[in-house]
Amino acid sequence: MILAVLAALVAAFSFALSTTLHQRAAKRQPPQRALDPRLLWRLLRTRLWQLGWAPDVAGTLAQALALRSGPLAVVQPVLASGLFMAVLIEAAWNRRPVQRRDLVATLIGTAGLVGFLVTVDPRVGLADPTATAWWWVSAGVGAAVAVCLGAARSTTGATRGALLGVAAGVVYGMAAALLKAVATRFHDDLLALVTDPRLLALVVVALVGVQLNQNAFQSGRIAAPLTALTLSEPVTGVVIGVIAFRETLSLGGLRTPLVVVAVAAIATGVWLAGSASRAAVR
Repeated sequence: MILAVLAALVAAFSFALSTTLHQRAAKRQPPQRALDPRLLWRLLRTRLWQLGWAPDVAGTLAQALALRSGPLAVVQPVLASGLFMAVLIEAAWNRRPVQRRDLVATLIGTAGLVGFLVTVDPRVGLADPTATAWWWVSAGVGAAVAVCLGAARSTTGATRGALLGVAAGVVYGMAAALLKAVATRFHDDLLALVTDPRLLALVVVALVGVQLNQNAFQSGRIAAPLTALTLSEPVTGVVIGVIAFRETLSLGGLRTPLVVVAVAAIATGVWLAGSASRAAVR
């Protein structure tokens, strides 16, 4: 479990750095409709966006290692710490001192993460969910994304960014589940890996997530989309972990109110960090 947490922290930092680079590149592009491929086509030709893929690949490898050795209910909440890291990276990027609000957000969010992991004591479930479980999860994810996209069409600014951020977070949560399945099944057989239908599904889902993420970054300040994404991704990961992978959480007795407090602390830290970030206006 310690290896899973350490690898997840490395992934969180890598994704935070990648997010900073990708958001700055996306903000410079003209606004596009959600899932419009022209945005990615333009971004593919920008140096800053290309540079952002180096830490993103490193983060994916670290996340795969974490998911291979630990449950989704552990790895995905730890990845939420990436937002707290992002505000520190932003401060270093802009050569300014870290603001008190950022430090408070980091402390509260970190305390919430530690409290959540210690309280629920997540246990590993199935290594490979059934096909029926995958279909149910896919239907739920598809419905949630469709609702967000439908609502985003009639909104603008921060509201649109938040809705697209939720959609991206849900898709990334699904991608994490697929990555766990692929990483767990891999045993030095590259042919089996390449022909695994879960790998193809992972690539498709990840591309959809990237598209939604970049669209979200174009809508107002980074606070709304990044906060929405950071909250919805671990929630989706934990739900899929419990439903599909049969992971178990300890929620009985006094643990329930402690979990509520821990989740509230995580949400507060994420909200403070997101609302303090100014990356979208630079």
